[in-house]
Amino acid sequence: MKSTASILNRREFVKYSSFGSAAAVCGGMVQNAVSAPYAAGAEKDDEAIPIVDTHQHLWDTRKLRLPWLGGEGVKPIARNFVISDYKQATKDVNVVKSIYMEVNVHPDDQDKEAEYVTDLCKRQDNAMVAAVIGGSPQNKEFKEYAAKHSKNAYIKGFRTVLHDADRPQGMCLKPTFVDNMKLLGELGLSYDLCMRPDEILDGVKLVDQCPKTRFVIDHCGNLSVQETDQQVRKKWAKGIREMAKRDNVVCKISGIVVTAKLDWKPADLEENTTFCMEAFGEDRAYFAGDWPVCTLKASFKQWVDALKWIVRDKSPEFQRKLFHDNAVKFYRLS
Repeated sequence: MKSTASILNRREFVKYSSFGSAAAVCGGMVQNAVSAPYAAGAEKDDEAIPIVDTHQHLWDTRKLRLPWLGGEGVKPIARNFVISDYKQATKDVNVVKSIYMEVNVHPDDQDKEAEYVTDLCKRQDNAMVAAVIGGSPQNKEFKEYAAKHSKNAYIKGFRTVLHDADRPQGMCLKPTFVDNMKLLGELGLSYDLCMRPDEILDGVKLVDQCPKTRFVIDHCGNLSVQETDQQVRKKWAKGIREMAKRDNVVCKISGIVVTAKLDWKPADLEENTTFCMEAFGEDRAYFAGDWPVCTLKASFKQWVDALKWIVRDKSPEFQRKLFHDNAVKFYRLS
């Protein structure tokens, strides 16, 4: 039986589908001999559902400092991943809009991050239309920071990864954190909950204190598809079910493939993804790419095709909501 600690250590090494690498990535292509199968029966490109990618990472170290890129374990991706790389990675997939997701820049560069992605959103040469930027709601200074960026129409929300080693369980329930979450509701902004799979019930307590704030469960609650500890699975499942009872919470169907074995099959991802989609229903779950992290185990297209295989028996309406409509509605995209 695999221990929870071993899973957390492995996933922290790749930053829980946030950043980091156990495999070399170059140009958005897998460089570790991974060859996951394309999903059988996936749609042809000319028949593809339009896709909104709600979790697109980019980083340019000429513009922003990312201290974590200096770590020994992340040397394989200690390079830039810019919009041209993303366009290459998604060239065979019908991505019509994308939403940037924060990349844990140096705290002093968070305003620069907002400026960087706002410029990309304004440009007409890429699909990015909105952004979720980094922030530190555990600090009192977050109030002024959030209020300032709420005036930027391209900024839709904030995130700080809650499972990092310096962010202990329960941090999201501290008074300052809760107050800042309430503020986001007042400002019309969302917050991404990227947390350990066995602490989602803490997130439920947070959500219950902030009924006017919209929350997003990142990466299906971060449970590894290889998890065999049934107590961990039960706690995760209870957390997901409780979150799904709250109308102000949605779930990103993402971050799953990176937890799979190197020789994964689409069916290996089915249990976790289907559980979340059924819990949240067809109107409150949506696709996210998690590029370039997904390339640790699969190309962007392989992940898309795998999810299409998983929902192959769902109605066309369900599939369009999953890949496009729900994201447009949640992020209020034109």
